[in-house]
Amino acid sequence: MGSTKFVRYNWSIAICFCKDPIKVSEPGNVFQQVLTGNSVTDVPASFVADPFMIKQENKWYMFFEVMNTSNNLGEIGLAHSEDLINWTYDKIVLREDYHLSYPSVIQYEDKIYMIPESRQGGGVRLYEAVEFPHQWKFTKTLIKGDYADPSVFYHNDKWWMFALKGTDELQLFFADALDGKWELHPQCPLIPKSLINTRPAGRPLFYNGRWIRFAQDGAPIYGNKVRAFEIDILYTTTYKDHEITESPILKASRKGWNSAAMHHIDAHKLPDETWVTCIDGADISFLIPNKLNNPNNKSECVL
Repeated sequence: MGSTKFVRYNWSIAICFCKDPIKVSEPGNVFQQVLTGNSVTDVPASFVADPFMIKQENKWYMFFEVMNTSNNLGEIGLAHSEDLINWTYDKIVLREDYHLSYPSVIQYEDKIYMIPESRQGGGVRLYEAVEFPHQWKFTKTLIKGDYADPSVFYHNDKWWMFALKGTDELQLFFADALDGKWELHPQCPLIPKSLINTRPAGRPLFYNGRWIRFAQDGAPIYGNKVRAFEIDILYTTTYKDHEITESPILKASRKGWNSAAMHHIDAHKLPDETWVTCIDGADISFLIPNKLNNPNNKSECVL
């Protein structure tokens, strides 16, 4: 039997300004679509997803997955903006001979690092900006194994990392230094065998004196919601969290660019005490054969 796929997710990226990042979907907040696969100019791209932002001087930079249709691999693209509304695509800034996505970018002291998903490369890999934002060098493999969407944050003099092991287990690691030895938390897996609250969905957020982790809800279909969990206890021996009342904070809208799915958020506080979030969403293309006797000749219907 053939393996032809007749459904395609068309992921794209949007910006939303809001007073409360936990209530990003409340009425009155507008999701403004800013980047699509058509924004990419240096490679053929079917979609863009997993956006992470960082501000340097007076300019915002956004790193995200670009699905390159010439090699069917995810690569890391870059766009920039001065007003957070008008974004200019730059180019692919990181590629390997395997799939990359989820380019978590962080600044620590005077250096900027990126930790993309690189599970097909055999582990969680750390990159350092040699010449920001275009040139990156591989520094070391932090953790070996099959881990997706590594999400790093710094708390109480330690680095912490959530990551998805396989397809349905939430793992937690900690280290004294970003490029140091990472240890598996003794409670792991924190959550076993679940598709609704284990896969990270963006940068952990310190908000109103509490840490919030975001998780993709992959049931009944992949990436259809983002749930939010407040971390109650975070020690090297003990971990506990609970889902907040506002969760899920993002979900498919059933119409438009995000009609089928939403699975990522990255929130940043602005000088005026409001917030900006970059998020992603997808609609679905149904690839319909034009002729029953020639299934390779397809038309496309987008919902």
